[in-house]
Parts: sequence; structure tokens; C-alpha cells
Amino acid sequence: MSMPTADGDRTALPETFDAYRRDDERVGVRNRVLVVPSVICSHVVAERIAEANESAVSTPHDHGCGQIGNDHEQTERTLLNLARNPNVAGATVVGLGCEHLQSGPFAEKIANSGVPVRETAIQDAGGTAACVEEGIDATADLASDAADADRAEATLSDLTVGVVSSDLDRSTREVAAPVVGEAVDALLDAGASVAVAGTERLAAHGDAAADRAASAEAADTIREIAERDAGRPGNARRVARRAASAEFDEVVGIWGSIRVDEVVPYGGRVTVDEGLALVDSPSRFGEAATALAAAGVSVVVHVTADGVPTGHPVVPVVKVTGDGATAEALADDIDLDARAAGPDAVLDELRRVADGGRAAAEEHGLTTFAINRVGPSL
Repeated sequence: MSMPTADGDRTALPETFDAYRRDDERVGVRNRVLVVPSVICSHVVAERIAEANESAVSTPHDHGCGQIGNDHEQTERTLLNLARNPNVAGATVVGLGCEHLQSGPFAEKIANSGVPVRETAIQDAGGTAACVEEGIDATADLASDAADADRAEATLSDLTVGVVSSDLDRSTREVAAPVVGEAVDALLDAGASVAVAGTERLAAHGDAAADRAASAEAADTIREIAERDAGRPGNARRVARRAASAEFDEVVGIWGSIRVDEVVPYGGRVTVDEGLALVDSPSRFGEAATALAAAGVSVVVHVTADGVPTGHPVVPVVKVTGDGATAEALADDIDLDARAAGPDAVLDELRRVADGGRAAAEEHGLTTFAINRVGPSL
């Protein structure tokens, strides 16, 4: 639900860029082949396969073996929806052969979602070297097909944009978050879809957060998340502590001012064509970026006072800081200094990156990948 202007029209974001429009009309800003290990045991092989092709990226993780119940379901859901991200043109699944999350059936699920897919497994291929060779050939085939992907003019209003702040330091709450929040409002006013991550901050503000929901269903889910996180010992982490001592509007400054249309589980997909979605994810950057990529965002805005420099293998990440020391010490790792940039600068940077320009993390080749656990992570 986007807010109309006074005359009933949406705010225009007319500047166009070339994007990848998939068969289901999703719009991506990169054209990558995802080499996804189905299990921790095959992640090194997956990385070697991806390194052999400049169009390929890998998502090494420590899951897929010995997980049961909700954790297994969340891992599979997350990896499946990563393969469905609009920046992904095809996927090579790499398994071991005896894991819980079997590579063959998992590849079939990807294929059923409409994404071109290949599959190989170490035990089936005849060992590590044979699996690497088989995977390289399969990925090359997918990359060749991806090179012919349709390009079409798009605007930011065609995208789903992800937003997360991994801290609630003063510079984030008072400087960077308000700037990003205004940019979020502009995107939503224009008919875009925005997904925000970081729900542990709601533990002390459940009722206020629920009041920001656009429906009773979304409000109930927000309250359930807040109650769940309030009862977790891990909630003593810095973001939750800061949130408990801050005003609600500061805690959710990156949301902008528009109501939450949908609440998405970790690893789930945003279903609203336009509007604000809240993704049930911690604020830690690696896990949050993965949740946002699985949700279907094409690009992520990351607000960081600490200057976390890493990006994500599937989606480009625009780094924004409001901290002067961080902006000066990590000038090559930060895309925008919010002390001197307004919401228009955020939109311009998003448009530049969407048009193929590299974000700072991409320039340095820095990525991190993590999947949240339902149970405690030690």
C-alpha cells in the first residue's frame, strides 16, 4: 500500500536503467549463476566451481546435515528462495550424497519454481575432482544461457529493495536512519516494494510495532515475534539492549513512515507487489542480508555505524553510515556518508548500483553468507 501524493498520483522516480526482467516479471539488477551447496560438506567444492566462472557466485554455509524440524525447513526454504532471487539466472546445486538436505530432490524444487538448474554430488560424480569438473561444465552451460537474458528499461519503482541497520548506535538512530527512512518513503510512494529486516529490536516495543501494521493479521504476527524475542536469553545482544532504552520511532527509523503490509518468515518471500514488508530476521548483517535476498530483494541498503565492510554474494549492498569516524576511516568501504547526504542521494546511489555500477563491497570482492538458526547458535 503506497502513499499517494496530494493529487492522487504516485511520486515519480522516472530515471531508468537497464535491468533483467525474468519470465515471471521479477526485476533483477545482476545476472548471476548461483552455485549452492546443499550441505556444509560440499561447500568447498561449490566455491571451487564458482571460482571458475566470472558469472557465478557461491553461498557456503554450515547447514544441511543433522538438522531436523524447523531448522531443516528454514534452511531449505532459505536456499530455495535464494535460487529464486531475481538476480539469479540459474543455479547449480552441489551435494555430497548422504546429507539430510539431498541435492537431487532440492534441485527438483528449484526447477519446479521455474529457475534453470543443474545438479551434481560428490559421491555420485566419483569424488571431489570429478564433481568440481562436472559442476564447472554445468555452471558454464547456465552462464551461457544467462548471457542471453532479456534486458529491459526499469525504474526503482519496479524493484524490491531491502533495508537493514545492524546497530542502533546514536549516529544510526539520529543521522543515518532518518535519511534512509525518507528514501524508503519515496520508494513506497512510487510503487516499489521494500523489505526491512531486524526484528529483535521490537521485543521492548511490541504494541507500538503492531500499531504500525496495515492489517490485523500483520499486527498479530508482529506481537508474536516481539513476545518470542523478549523471552530469549540472546536478546541481551547490543541491538536489543539499545532498542529497549530508545524511543520506538528511533528504533524503526529505517522503516520510513508507511504501515507494514506483510510480515515474512525467515527465508520466506515477499508477496506484496508494492508496499512495506517486515522480514523476521536478526539484525546481524550476514543473516539479515541472506533473509532479504531470499525475500526477493534486488539490492540492499545497509546502515552501519561500525562500518561492516562485507556485501552479499546474491545482492549488491549499499553501505550507509552516519558515524563520522567510520566514514573517514573506511572511506573506501562506505558508499554514502549520511552526514552530507539526503534521501535523494540514497536513491541516486541505488539507481547507480541497479544500473550495474559496483557498490564498495563489490569493488573489493567482499561477501559474507549466513543462515539464521531457529535454535540457539553458539
